[in-house]
Amino acid sequence: MARVVVDVMPKPEILDPQGKAVLGALPRLGFVGVADVRQGKRFELEIDGELTDERLAEVNEMAEKLLSNPVIEDFKVSVVA
Repeated sequence: MARVVVDVMPKPEILDPQGKAVLGALPRLGFVGVADVRQGKRFELEIDGELTDERLAEVNEMAEKLLSNPVIEDFKVSVVA
């Protein structure tokens, strides 16, 4: 069994109101020195059996078709030990 992580983030040119809200709240809570915040999503998938190149390609397809909106988001697939 393998664990695969898909990190999804808004594309750089897309406004991120949730990230801006967090950025605005940090100084009010006493946290200073943060220049920017971008908020995204993280998916952890447990893959049955061996993680082959074909299975990893399936995960990329899942990320492109279901886990992200490719028009406004980028994603990165990582294998976790």
